[in-house]
Amino acid sequence: MFVTKYGERPSKSRGASRMFSQLACAAFLTLSAGSTSLASEAVEGAPDEVQKQDPLHFLVSLDEQRIDVYRGSELIETSPISSGKRGNSTPTGVFSILEKRRKHFSNLYDNAPMPFMQRLTWSGIALHQGKLPGYPASHGCIRLPRSFAKSIFGMTARGNHVVVTRAAATPMPVTHSALPQPLSPSTKVASLSAQNIAMDPALRGAIQPAVLQTPIAAAEPENPHFDRPLRMIITPQKPPSKNKILQRLLNELGYNAGPVDGVVGRKTRAAIELYQEGADLPITGNITDSLVARIYREAGYEKPHNAKLRVRRKFRDVYSAPVTIKGTGEDIGTHVFTALDFKQGDPSVEWIAVSAEGERGGASYEILDRLEIPQKVAEDLSKMLTPGTSLTVTDRSFQRNTGLGTDFVVITR
Repeated sequence: MFVTKYGERPSKSRGASRMFSQLACAAFLTLSAGSTSLASEAVEGAPDEVQKQDPLHFLVSLDEQRIDVYRGSELIETSPISSGKRGNSTPTGVFSILEKRRKHFSNLYDNAPMPFMQRLTWSGIALHQGKLPGYPASHGCIRLPRSFAKSIFGMTARGNHVVVTRAAATPMPVTHSALPQPLSPSTKVASLSAQNIAMDPALRGAIQPAVLQTPIAAAEPENPHFDRPLRMIITPQKPPSKNKILQRLLNELGYNAGPVDGVVGRKTRAAIELYQEGADLPITGNITDSLVARIYREAGYEKPHNAKLRVRRKFRDVYSAPVTIKGTGEDIGTHVFTALDFKQGDPSVEWIAVSAEGERGGASYEILDRLEIPQKVAEDLSKMLTPGTSLTVTDRSFQRNTGLGTDFVVITR
């Protein structure tokens, strides 16, 4: 696909054709801003390649002073920028477009005009038209050339991802069992053979043999939110107190360890000794990792989880579940995985990955190797999965800039 480069002057020999290509590209992208809405509006009989529209996302490099626009893994536009100057530097991290205003004025800096404003945080960071002197000069926003700001304003929708990094980043295809795949279950249908019909007087003549030969299509799962991409995040959790875990489990098993307060008092030690005696273990009354693991299994639980998955749709929490990250003492970094386009009933979907902190934490596939998703959680995600869904795995906090009216905002600097 032709890549539109803003801020470069085309030669006279190709100026007309280039302008036509830019206009055609912009018109095409404006029509396809919703990655799945075109599927229902496409011309009947059109090939699948035309109907499929991978999600739009933006990668900003502060070192390069450049923004790249991707449709899935394909670069479609690029432009110079001017980011925050010293003392007002633009934060790096994972953002989403929260609000769009064609005409906007700053409420922080002398009512300064901010045309084609697309908000990234409620604290004042946005994409907008502005002057580009060739170096970082803003108060933290990302300034864009007028033609580019206007072009992408027509492409985007609230919720589109914007990843801001120091060095330039590139989305890469990734395949891994930890990434959700769409649920496409087959429906079991009871069958009637011709012999069964012939033997049952009530069925003879009621069902024609030709009907039996007609294949019955499996029912596809209906997802009423199929046009709404999910925003998912996995972060490590502070491990719960070993003492509290043991007290809770001993109480569930009927050993009366007292209140679940983490204080190993007389009741808790007596309960431990009673359990050790019944399990033919050395009676010490002491708490060890092996003792906790054994009691965990006996209580019917899986091993304790050390991370949490959260899911948002339309800027609101819709799901959460415990998961496990192996090697939590090691760096994780910040990695964004995005599902490309697919149709309801498709058995699989392709994913791409962007590492928002370079090599910190390792490559994206190495982070996926460290994830353990319980089977029930994986099934739930398969049912919920929609085109353009993203999964962020990070050891950074998202709490400060995440609230009602936002996706999960992760600041990496």
